[in-house]
Formats: sequence, structure tokens, C-alpha cells
Amino acid sequence: MTSSESSERSDGAPDVQSARLSAGRVGRPHGLDGSFYVTRPRPRLLSAGVTVAVAGRSAEIVRRAGTDAHPIVRLDGVGDRDAAQALRGQELTVEGARAPALGEDEWWAHELEGCTVLDGERLLGTVVRLIELPSCEALEVRLAAGGEAVLVPMVRDAVRRVAPEQRRIDVDLDFLGLAPGDLTRAPAERGAGRQARPHDS
Repeated sequence: MTSSESSERSDGAPDVQSARLSAGRVGRPHGLDGSFYVTRPRPRLLSAGVTVAVAGRSAEIVRRAGTDAHPIVRLDGVGDRDAAQALRGQELTVEGARAPALGEDEWWAHELEGCTVLDGERLLGTVVRLIELPSCEALEVRLAAGGEAVLVPMVRDAVRRVAPEQRRIDVDLDFLGLAPGDLTRAPAERGAGRQARPHDS
């Protein structure tokens, strides 16, 4: 999950209500009526009736077809294939206040970006972004000790606790193969195994 814009509350945590959440990007046209595929989709933000912002204006989704992996939508005011083609590559965003409620153990990407990642009192680094892997989502973490970022899969064995309100994520460095000594070596000495591999939850 990724987000396009966010603001912060007085305590430093992002405010999902005032954020603009990315619902995907306009892909290639589908048919002649202005429908188009959505790339990098967030299916729960692409329901019929949802108002999205695209190319500086707001429009309601009046058609939703396809699958969650390859959704097809049509926007009010986009009436033909040429109009859909003109929007290709543009980001679709939804106001955070209009987004559906998330379930337990679910977070918007911007809620996690900037969080400090630790194992107890052992500092790993800071979340740069949330990315999608074939088997799960993963946190890209910039190491406090320097060097290349590492990936932390969002599975229970790797992530003990997520507390966006505290700007903190607790992980298991042993499970990730990142012992404290690994974090203090020069980047060239960490070897090819420094990135955590995704695991099934």
C-alpha cells in the first residue's frame, strides 16, 4: 500500500483522515466507453460510488469490473476511449476520511513510513516505504548503521508489534538474520544475505 500525501498530527503521527490515499494509476483503456484498467490498484478504494481525484479534478467511479488484481473502472465525465487514454499514467487518489475502515492488523502505508524499527532496545533503522512482494508486503528499512536498505516481511514471525501512534515497529532480528553485529559491520562485509526473504504468514 502506498499513499500520495499525508499530514501529521501534533504528536508526529500521520493523520489518515486528512491524507490522500493512492488508489492506483490509470492504465490502458478498456473498450470504447471510457473505462480503463487500474495499475498498482488498491481494490478497496475502487468501489463504484467512490469519489477519486485525478489530473486535478474529482470524479465518481460509475463502473467497477474486472478483478481485484486487474480492476477496470469508468469515471463520471470520462466518456470515451480517447478521454481515458488522455489520463493514462495519472494517479487516482481518495480522501482518507472517505476511505473504508481497515481491519485489525491492517495499516495504510503512510502510517508506517517514518516509523522507527527496533528489536527491544536494539535499533535497526527507519521505514522508508511499504512495498508489495509476490507473497506478502514488506517494509523497506533504511539502516541506522548505514549501507543498503533491508526488507522486513510483514509476517508474524518477523514483526512482533506495529504501533504507528508511537512511531515504532518491533521486529525479530534473529528471525531476519540480522544480529546486532551485522548492523555494525561495513556494508561490504554484510554479504548478499542482508535482505530478509519474504515468508508465508
